Amino acid sequence: MAGPSAFEHDATTLDRLLLAAAASIGDHEAYVEVATGQRLTFAEWVASGRRLAAHLRDLGVQRGDVVAIALPPSIDFVIGVAGVALMGAVVTGINHRLGPREIEGIVDRCRPAAVLADDESSWPSVARVVPRSTLARLPDLPFEPDDAIAPDDPAVIIWTSGTTGIPKGAWFDHRRMAAAVRTAGEMTEAFDRRISGIPLAHAGYLAKVWELCEMGVTVVLTPTPWSAATMLEVLVDERITAGAAVPTQWAKLLEEPGIAAADLSALRICLAATAPAAPELVERIGDVFGAPVVVRYAMTESPSITGTSPGDPPEVQYRTVGRPQDGVALELVDADGLVVPPGVVGRVRVHGPVVMRGYWNDPERTAEVLDTDGWLTSGDLGRIDADGNLILVGRATDMYIRGGYNVYPLEVENVRAEHPSVSAVAVVGRPAPVIGEVGVAFVVPAPGATVTLSEVRGWVRDRLADYKAPDELRLLAALPLTTMGKVDKTALTTLTEESSP
Repeated sequence: MAGPSAFEHDATTLDRLLLAAAASIGDHEAYVEVATGQRLTFAEWVASGRRLAAHLRDLGVQRGDVVAIALPPSIDFVIGVAGVALMGAVVTGINHRLGPREIEGIVDRCRPAAVLADDESSWPSVARVVPRSTLARLPDLPFEPDDAIAPDDPAVIIWTSGTTGIPKGAWFDHRRMAAAVRTAGEMTEAFDRRISGIPLAHAGYLAKVWELCEMGVTVVLTPTPWSAATMLEVLVDERITAGAAVPTQWAKLLEEPGIAAADLSALRICLAATAPAAPELVERIGDVFGAPVVVRYAMTESPSITGTSPGDPPEVQYRTVGRPQDGVALELVDADGLVVPPGVVGRVRVHGPVVMRGYWNDPERTAEVLDTDGWLTSGDLGRIDADGNLILVGRATDMYIRGGYNVYPLEVENVRAEHPSVSAVAVVGRPAPVIGEVGVAFVVPAPGATVTLSEVRGWVRDRLADYKAPDELRLLAALPLTTMGKVDKTALTTLTEESSP
C-alpha cells in the first residue's frame, strides 16, 4: 500500500479532491512539460480547470456527458482532465496517434458532447469542439462544482489499445479511482516526482489521476520521440524519484555517456514495464542508479493487479510479475472456469476495488469478461509459482498448438530474450500441414550480432521442451508496434501469411 497521503481530505469524488488539493498543497508543482518548459502548480492546475469547466457549461455540456480530450501528452491535456472532472462530466482521452477509423469507432461508441482538440475541422461528427488555443484565453468566470456528483458516477473512460477491432471503453467511477491509492504499493510516495513518457489517454495516467493528486505527485512529461540522453537529463535536472521505462530503454540509458557522473541521488525506485528485464539488467539498474527495480502487471480493465517488491531477487523480477497488490484477489481458471492448482497454466481472473465497472455502452462485451460478482476474466494465461508469484505465459489468443502440444509464445520470448545476440523478439504461430501449427520467431539482432535458426532452436531447447523451439526465423530491423508501443502481433501474423512457404 502507498504511504500516507500528501494532505488530509474527505473527498469522495474527483472534483472535490481537486479542490482540496488546490487548497492544501496549491503551491506544490503538479506538472512539468519538458518540451515547452511549462510548469503548473496544483492551484494553477485547478484554476485553469475551473475556467474550462465554466466554458464547457456555457457551451451546454452537462453533468454526466462525455467529453473527449484529443491532444498529445501536454499540460493542456491535464487541464482538460481537471476541467471535465470539475463539472461532473466523464473524461475520456483519445490517443493522438490513432488513425481515423479507430477514432471514428471511439466517437461512435461514446458520443462525446464536446472534444478538446488541436484541429476543429477534424471533428465533423461532434457538436462542440473546443480548440486547444481557447485554453489560454478563457476568462475567470464564477464556477462551483455540482453537489449532485456521487462516488458511483462515471468518472473516466479508457480505451483499450488492442488490434482486434473496435476499441472498447473501460469505464471507472470515482470510488474505483480512489482505490488506486490503496493498490499503488511502493511505486508511489507523497510528493514523488515521476517521469512520464506515455500517452495520457492510457490507463497509466487516466486511471491514476486520483492517486497522483492525493499523493501530491509531480508528473514530468518528457518530449517525444524518446532518447536516452533526454531521459538522463530529465532524471537529473528534475530530481526524479520514481523512474519508469521499458527494459530496452533502461539498457540504452545504462550505456549513455555521462551516466557514471550523473547525480541520480534523488531516484527512489525504478519501474520496468511492458516487457521482461533480464536478471543481469535488473542488477545493473540497481547498481548504477542506486535504486531498486520493481515490475508491475496491469491492464486497461484493471489498472492494478500484481507487482514485485524492491527486495525481490532479480530472478523473481524477471521471471514473474509478482504477487497481487493490496486489496486485489487473483485466481487462474481452466476452460470450464474451474480454479487450477499452483504450477498449472490457467486464464487470469482478477477481483478488486480498481476493476472497471464495464465497457461503455457495450453490455454484451462486458458480460463476456465481467461476471455479476465483479470477477474480471482476462485474455492472459499464467501460472502461480511456489512462492505465490504470477508467471505470465502469453495471451489465450496467442497460444498455438504444435503437434498436439500447447505453446505459449511469451514463455519462449522470455527465454530467447536472454541471449546476448538478441535485441528484441516476438513469436507467433503459423498454420502448417500435418503438425497443425509451427512457431515463427521474429528477431531483431543486437547491434553487430548475427542470429541463425539453429542457434535460436538450440537456445530454446536447452531451456524448454523441444516442441517449443521455433520452426522458422525472420530477422527484422524493428518489431512493429501498436499506437501504445506494444508489439503488434496482428501485423506479425500477417507477415507470416504473406511469406509462408
